[in-house]
Amino acid sequence: MSYPADIVITWLSSYLWALCRIAALLMVMTGIGAKTTPKRIRLLLSLAITLMVVPVLPDPPPIPLFSGESVLVVLQQILIGTAVGTVSVFVMQTFVIAGQVIAMQTSLGFASMADPLNGQTSPVVGQFYLMLVTLLFFAVDGHLVMIYMIVESFTTLPISMEGLSALQYQKLAGWLGVMFTAALAMSMSSIVAMLLVNFSFGIMTRAAPQLNIFSLGFSISMLFGLFILWLTIGNVVEHFDAQWLRGASLMCELLNGACRP
Repeated sequence: MSYPADIVITWLSSYLWALCRIAALLMVMTGIGAKTTPKRIRLLLSLAITLMVVPVLPDPPPIPLFSGESVLVVLQQILIGTAVGTVSVFVMQTFVIAGQVIAMQTSLGFASMADPLNGQTSPVVGQFYLMLVTLLFFAVDGHLVMIYMIVESFTTLPISMEGLSALQYQKLAGWLGVMFTAALAMSMSSIVAMLLVNFSFGIMTRAAPQLNIFSLGFSISMLFGLFILWLTIGNVVEHFDAQWLRGASLMCELLNGACRP
């Protein structure tokens, strides 16, 4: 049995363009896209998802595979998948920033460790929050929701040389402000609590100048910092739920309404 070359090329293009969008998502999204996940695993997962979903996707545009238009299509699919995966990274980085702010306020900022996600060092408090919200992300099936959205996006945002609009890129960039605002709101209670502790140190210094507040205040600040972390750890779930809903809403807007029913 023989197949004409044009049929084979059309078949290859439909799989290649879908693979570019799905692989770009998995290479960037939180958890699966981390440096701790082997690249071979991510590639095999991308291939498996592509082979399963391509038969039910809309027909690709009649663009020759080996042409300049095909290169533009590939770039657009990579940008779409990367943009959606970046939103999940922004959601996780919200809690890393909050952990760094809390660590600096509670004298725990000196404790740093290697961040496997970013390949650099960051405070342990931020890493603790990152591991916690990553577990919550997989617990609420966030990865499955994102895969569902990217598959539905082939219907709401078909494969073509036109990808995301300038307004959608602006919304993605504007979400950085949402990330910092949410991180500040999460760490505000710790900031206020440590401010009261520092005020008490000032009163102690005025009342008893002979006390060495620099050596005494560091250890007390650390103890109060650990106590504040213990008191505020229960609010992480609520903050994650609110931030994840914002992120999922932005993904839906980027993909023209490819939301989970």
